[in-house]
Amino acid sequence: MEAHYPAHWEADVVLADGGTAHVRPIRPADADRLRSFYSRLSDESIYFRFFGPRPRLSDKEVERFTNVDYVNRVALIATIGAEMVAVIRYDRTAPGEAEVAFLVEDAHQGRGVASVLLEHLAATARERGIERFVADVLPANMRMMGLLRQAGYTAQSQFADGVVRMTLDLTPTDTSAEVTAAREHRAESRSIARLLTPGSIAVIGASREPGGVGQTALRNLLAADFTGPVYPVHREVRAVAGVRAYPSVGAIGDEVDLAVVAVPAESVIDVVKECAEKGVHGLVVVSSGFGETGPQGKARQDELARIARAYGLRVVGPNCLGIANTDPAVRLNATLAATVPGRGKVGFFSQSGALGTALLQRVAQRGMGISSFVSAGNRADVSGNDLLQYWEEDDSTEVILLYLESLGNPRKFTRLARRIARSKPIVVVKSGGTPSGHSAEELGLPDSAISSLFAQAGLIRVDDLIQLFDVGQLLAYQPLPAGPRVALVTNSDALGLLAADACVAAGLEPRPPVNLGPAAGATEFGTALAGELDSPDVDAAVVIYMPPIPGDTEAVAAELLRVSKDVPKPVLTTFRGHLGMHPALRVAGPSADQATPARGSIPSYAAPEEAVRALAHVVQYATWRAHPAVPPPELDDIDTGRARALVSATLSTAAADASPEPGAGAGFAEPGPPVEIDATELLSCYGLTVWPAEVVRSPDEAVAAAERLGWPVVLKVADPGASRRAGTVRLGLTGPQMVCHAYAEFADQLGAEVELAVQRMAPQPAVPTVVGVVEDPAFGPVVSFGLGEVTARLLLDQGFRLAPLTGEDAAALVRSVRAAPLLFGQYGYPPVAVDALEELLVRVGRLAHDLPEVARLNLDQVLVGESNVMILGARATLRTPAGPRLDGGPRRLS
Repeated sequence: MEAHYPAHWEADVVLADGGTAHVRPIRPADADRLRSFYSRLSDESIYFRFFGPRPRLSDKEVERFTNVDYVNRVALIATIGAEMVAVIRYDRTAPGEAEVAFLVEDAHQGRGVASVLLEHLAATARERGIERFVADVLPANMRMMGLLRQAGYTAQSQFADGVVRMTLDLTPTDTSAEVTAAREHRAESRSIARLLTPGSIAVIGASREPGGVGQTALRNLLAADFTGPVYPVHREVRAVAGVRAYPSVGAIGDEVDLAVVAVPAESVIDVVKECAEKGVHGLVVVSSGFGETGPQGKARQDELARIARAYGLRVVGPNCLGIANTDPAVRLNATLAATVPGRGKVGFFSQSGALGTALLQRVAQRGMGISSFVSAGNRADVSGNDLLQYWEEDDSTEVILLYLESLGNPRKFTRLARRIARSKPIVVVKSGGTPSGHSAEELGLPDSAISSLFAQAGLIRVDDLIQLFDVGQLLAYQPLPAGPRVALVTNSDALGLLAADACVAAGLEPRPPVNLGPAAGATEFGTALAGELDSPDVDAAVVIYMPPIPGDTEAVAAELLRVSKDVPKPVLTTFRGHLGMHPALRVAGPSADQATPARGSIPSYAAPEEAVRALAHVVQYATWRAHPAVPPPELDDIDTGRARALVSATLSTAAADASPEPGAGAGFAEPGPPVEIDATELLSCYGLTVWPAEVVRSPDEAVAAAERLGWPVVLKVADPGASRRAGTVRLGLTGPQMVCHAYAEFADQLGAEVELAVQRMAPQPAVPTVVGVVEDPAFGPVVSFGLGEVTARLLLDQGFRLAPLTGEDAAALVRSVRAAPLLFGQYGYPPVAVDALEELLVRVGRLAHDLPEVARLNLDQVLVGESNVMILGARATLRTPAGPRLDGGPRRLS
């Protein structure tokens, strides 16, 4: 029987130069492909691989190299188009050890093909129980030795008999993870840079029809004065918009870096192949008729992405508005929007194509500038994750704005955001509608969970597009506040009070408004603002200038700019009701032709409440950013090995009747039904103890259990979901008579066959809480927390964080729920051991991170007492994962 391999062993990858390739295991059908690959190798490459000349591979060698069992012998190849360009393989030589070797076609060396193949082969080897790679390398083969040493794993080398034997420990390390992340970042950043900084552009489908999509894209490119050549492509006409046209991309004599595709959907695949043959780096597909039209269009869209990646191209779209770069050295407007804002420091990503034009118009109307803009449309390939990688590197971008309809790889998105937000703020609107990708509903998480996870990553999530730009303009032009204390300077008592109320509602701390009166002019505003900004008790200032009669607007604005200049505190205004960057409040840019404002300009809002709302978002972000990133704490008293053995044994027992496929070996299997595991024993591996309880089926058994556990006791329904229903618990039973009476009540209420549990009464007073874990298919392990009170449950008052949790994550999770004050001694409750609760959350998060097989874990309830926490009930279910977590393991496009 033919051997099989897991589906996740195949992947599209981005190479170091920004191109793409496909990685997959070799197959017997690759024999001719292997021969062709080998024929293109240089004598030196062959010598380094085989330690001698070998002009050709024999049929026996080809058969051996292409027929592997995917367990003891595995080979991965990289393909671009139909051609194989590299191969890496291992052969098991001893328990836990395998010999590794690779070959890369000379024309593709230096592109990072070997490093990405090594990452993927190491991951497959670990799945098959291999712990070490051994490679015999000629001393002159510096490239291979460098590759093995730079992978980040622990490497040792020994020279003997003219050969360097290198041993690579495949245990993942912090260094190997950092190396993988750094390579991923450079590759994906470079792939977007090639799209946004092309040297030449072809517009395919640029017809003579006025108002046509292709001609619109062409005219916008020309109107923006793109710095490189633009080539219209039309199969019949000789010129479009006064520019010479070509019948095909291949007919263009010079190189083409980027192609804007505006042909009918059914013709796009042929265009992709033509562009691949021409050597085009990327495509912007503005054509519609893909995933937005239904299943047939979605199949066409998937084929577009597959073929483009296979041939090394990145794709923006389809059904997108296009891309823009305001860099004077590029001047790129490859969009369908005639209006593109001027040069600025804001990078803007919009998943919606239809909404993109309106969004760009709004940015321009506010007087804001952008560094670059990408509309991903149906997001077949290029996503917000790619743009985050690019903008992290781009010195021209200081603020990132995202409009998202779906999340392609949420776990990777939050990982990238958490890193990038440390230096560049990210503001995101996440809409409810999701035509593709992952929605909150599909993920099994409520929308509030998405907000919690975004907050953990330092993202500023806003409710609508108005807030997106309100927050964006504040971040783009003013410094971050050091705290929540807000000064209010106004010439209207009513507006000042409205602003103060808005501050309180938003969690800010307003000072008493400084009301200057309706006749106040530049001197009064300048003096008042200077005094407030000089105060150590002020972190930000909101200025309200709404004169009842026309005043000296220019003088007031000039004074506000003068006073706030070089002050490290943000100043924002409601300036005559203007929305955006008021011309009088702008600081001139570095060049005379720059129409957009520079840092230090003061943003204006239509109403004080809107200004305060924007400031509140920025204060929360600044607070998050002020706390340095720390790793999860070390937990020395946990036994991960015992936990994994327990999980493996439980799953093996549940699957005892199933026979594995021949050759499947170790690794991942098809996910089966949930399997219960002894949650008490599992939690004990992580230093957590469940309060003892015994299930009973008669009054006599209940009394006997109470005697063993110790009085007083609790009698409750054994069903794990019982705590969600009223009347299923009897507390403080101090003797046999009370236990028998309570048992009789339950029997009358729920039937004689009901199963009850006896548990020793936990010390009081204590606050009941609920802790949970879910292995989300996209986000990975998510920890939830809420109070166990009935009202909190009904209101779904929960917080969420991605595992593993740092101490700061756990503290933020506890404080994220609205009922959190009950834990801190408010409303008549005694203060309880919040520090012990936070430690429990960290331990649960570590368990969730270590064990992807844990599909769900519920700790219901966790009583938080004055000095400790007590887990009263726990239930856990397992599920065999179908593959690794989306953001774990080797690099891949997703």
